[in-house]
Amino acid sequence: MGAKHESTSEPADGSAGGSGDADRRIGRRALIVGGAAAAVGTAVLARDELARLWWRVPGVERPREEGAVDYAGARWVAAADANWRRADRPDDFGVDMVIVHVTQGSFDSAVKAFQDPGHQAATHYIVGQDGAVTQMIRELDVAYHAGNREYNERSVGIEHEGFVDRPQDFTDAMYAASARLTARICARYGIPLDREHIIGHVEVPGTDHTDPGPHWDWERYMKLVRRAATSRPSPAPSGSGTKSA
Repeated sequence: MGAKHESTSEPADGSAGGSGDADRRIGRRALIVGGAAAAVGTAVLARDELARLWWRVPGVERPREEGAVDYAGARWVAAADANWRRADRPDDFGVDMVIVHVTQGSFDSAVKAFQDPGHQAATHYIVGQDGAVTQMIRELDVAYHAGNREYNERSVGIEHEGFVDRPQDFTDAMYAASARLTARICARYGIPLDREHIIGHVEVPGTDHTDPGPHWDWERYMKLVRRAATSRPSPAPSGSGTKSA
């Protein structure tokens, strides 16, 4: 039997020693590199989290542009601060629902109520019988409209001028304008265009409200929403938003 040849090659890192030592050196080096990478990753995560939440530090507020709206063509009229809560949706609360309301009064009476801090409620939008859209709370923020904290945090609320027992109040212009608005909201947040995610106030758990009532034509409305969804969606809302006309 011939003699066994000894390997004369050095470890790849140029140091002396057998394969066991090399394996241990590789293991130590991997730990050092891995630890450094983890530290960098943690720093990046901390930086990103700080960038997202810095405005929550007491005395610091997320920058907002006065009069900005999230829906092009909407008119801005600010609701009273007591009727909503500052947030940074969808970063802090995911938005996966649109809730349809009816004002049970005129457009002007709804605006007046939402500007009253004692009312303790308001929606993000009001759609008039003429199809005009008014925004009173930014979509970034949580409006007190559903009577259910979880639903408030995860939804955008839309009021419609009129009374639940008067089908004539739900005009063609209102349906069309509201459907376009809902389609844009759903496009921004990836909300499915179905009745599980586009609901009436009456469907919110624990509510004592009945709107939009039996005369709201859901079949017609959903068809209009899906038709409007084929147009170009609006960009995601930001702190600056779009200046209202």
